[in-house]
Parts: sequence; structure tokens; C-alpha cells
Amino acid sequence: MRNLVRATVAAAAFALPATGAAADEEQPVVVELFTSQGCASCPPADALMVELARKEDVLALALHVDYWDYIGWPDGFADPAFTHRQKAYAKAAGERMIYTPQMVVGGADRVIGSRVMEVADLIQAHRDTAHPVDVEVMRDGDAVAVTATAPGGAGGDLLVQLVTFSPHERVEIEGGENAGAVMDYVNVVRAWTLLDRWDGTGTWSREIAVEGPGAIVVQQDGPGPVVGAARID
Repeated sequence: MRNLVRATVAAAAFALPATGAAADEEQPVVVELFTSQGCASCPPADALMVELARKEDVLALALHVDYWDYIGWPDGFADPAFTHRQKAYAKAAGERMIYTPQMVVGGADRVIGSRVMEVADLIQAHRDTAHPVDVEVMRDGDAVAVTATAPGGAGGDLLVQLVTFSPHERVEIEGGENAGAVMDYVNVVRAWTLLDRWDGTGTWSREIAVEGPGAIVVQQDGPGPVVGAARID
């Protein structure tokens, strides 16, 4: 119950500055949450994601990891690939440990996912920083045309990635540290797929097949900072 109260307080306290029409045209700030249904500290961060998912200028993505499954409740959304991604972030930052809930903002800044004001400050900082790559998507049914352009050049080894996710899932947790809780999860990542490597010059384009909602995330290898992103609605 304590965790659920903390989650409600955290969600209510979180408020990003209002955005105008100009901000709506900008690319969203990518926020990745590494979380688990079996983690007692995660509900406040999961609730914060519900608030973030409502922001037009934020692309909130929940990646469920599998290293809490042993304590009595296997997370049905967990994927070893997401644990590997979190470890790759840690390695790139020279860190030895990973934890939940952790948020990675813009592929560059790591923070405990329940620290509301720190998360808000990081999102604001990334919102104020221009993306060097413009990503545009056009959808026709399951066919999606993707174009990435670097007007001023974005040299380096860039990863063009497709992320697919479920907008909302409700789970009754029957075991582990959160036993008895009914949790709402948003933007639950189902797959994070590398489409191509790009040198960041000129224009990259491709038509891909996408069922349901998703996003294109372009970031430096490492994984490193996100340099461009767009939703696929």
C-alpha cells in the first residue's frame, strides 16, 4: 500500500511546463524506464510514466527487465534483451551496477526513476537542446515510410531503431514484493529492433512494416545520446 500511495503522490506532483504550438512541432524527448513487476521500488516510477506518456513532447518507453523474476513473480513483459540494453548503458557510462527503477533520458542521462523533480529537470534540459537529426514518418496502414535527415551533419555511427510497444496494460500481481497490487503500465516495449547503421550524412530512408503503435529512435552507438526520434501513431 505504501508504494501505491507514493506512486499517486509522485504522479500528482509531476508537472512539466506547458508547451505551445512551436514545441509540439519539435521531436520528443526519449525517456526509457527500466522497471519490473517484481520490484517493490518501481510503482512510483511506473505511475510517473503514466504522466509522461500524456506529454506530446515526451516519448516515454517502459522496458521491463528480467532480473527480478526470481523473487516470486515472473514479469510477463520482461525481455533479456532489455536487461542487455540497460547493461550496455551502464558499460558506456563506466558503471558496474544496474538497478530498477532507472530512467535514461535522451540516451545520455541516468536517474532513479522515482525522483520526480530530477526527471523533470533532465527532460527540460533535453527539450532545450536541438536534435541534429530530423526524423519524419508517414503511415499508410501497416506500411511506414521513414526519413532521417541531418541538415548540419551528424557524423558518427548512428543506430536507426524501430521500437514497438503496447500503449496500456493492466496487471494483477499475485506474487513477489508487489503481491496484491493492480498495476497500470503504459508504452510497454515489445521489441527494440536495429533497422540500420547510418553515418549521419545526407538522408536515410526506408519503408518498413509496423503493426500498432511504435517509434523511430536514432541514437549514437554505445548506446549513446539520442539524436532524433519520431512517433509512429
